[in-house]
Amino acid sequence: MPEAVGGLPADAPVRPVTQAVYPAVHNMPPARSTVTLNNDQQKQLEDDLVAARNRYGGNPDAVPATGTTPNAKAGGAQNP
Repeated sequence: MPEAVGGLPADAPVRPVTQAVYPAVHNMPPARSTVTLNNDQQKQLEDDLVAARNRYGGNPDAVPATGTTPNAKAGGAQNP
C-alpha cells in the first residue's frame, strides 16, 4: 500500500517476529503468609512505641515545662 494512502513509509522498521512480553497487570498478588495484628496486639505495639519514644527523648511536639526554648537567643532579637 502506498504511503500516500496510509501505508508505511519505505524506511519504516520491520515488525518484530515475536510479540513483546507485557507484565501481567490483572493478576492478583499472592495471599499473605502472615496474619494482621488484632486489636490487642495493635494496642500493645503502640504502647511499646510510645514508651520507646519517651525513653529516648520524649515527645518532640511537647512544649518544655519551663517555657524556655532550647536556644535562649532564638526569637529574642527585635528589629530596631
